[in-house]
Amino acid sequence: MIKAKAKVLIAVVSQNVSYLAQEADICLFTPIEKEADPNNLAPTTSTIAQLAMGDALAVCLIHLRNFKPDEFAELHPGGMLGKQLNMLVRDLIRLHDIPQVKRSASIEDVIVEISSKRVGATAVLDDQSKICGIITDGDLRRMLEHPGDYRGNKAEDVMSRSPKLISSESKAIDALEMMRAFNITQLLATDQGQYVGVIHIHDLLKEGF
Repeated sequence: MIKAKAKVLIAVVSQNVSYLAQEADICLFTPIEKEADPNNLAPTTSTIAQLAMGDALAVCLIHLRNFKPDEFAELHPGGMLGKQLNMLVRDLIRLHDIPQVKRSASIEDVIVEISSKRVGATAVLDDQSKICGIITDGDLRRMLEHPGDYRGNKAEDVMSRSPKLISSESKAIDALEMMRAFNITQLLATDQGQYVGVIHIHDLLKEGF
């Protein structure tokens, strides 16, 4: 019945003298010496060989069809694979209020902003609301390590002037790789050059990345 309905019958077999092998139009032969089962009865080695053949066929088809990650995402939208392919930075920055201070803000204001927004950092913006720096918990700790009265400092005195940025349309997995590469825990997200929020490594970990 199968052969009557199929234009081409392809069989994956470990014995090329079997009935299925003889009836198939194309026979993919995956021979084994014996099963891993000590009684040589349960299909163990043979199933692994057939799985390997299936993987090889799938990879060949990926190359032949020039199958792209976006096409894969359409067929596999859920689970961790789906998140890696579909989840964007903008999906995670929505979890937080947007921490921001002006470069002239006092240290007290900086501390309040970082504490209230709860992402361990704040962006520092210039008079045109463009990003000119970032202040993290670590920056504040390093400031306190130096002797003297810090209360006269402004945000621009403490900020790191070359913050790492990522587009809000970037994939979340790319944000994680960027954090790993630079050994940091936050990235400032932008949309067409406009600051739109912070993505924190904890957000990614909660999602299972």
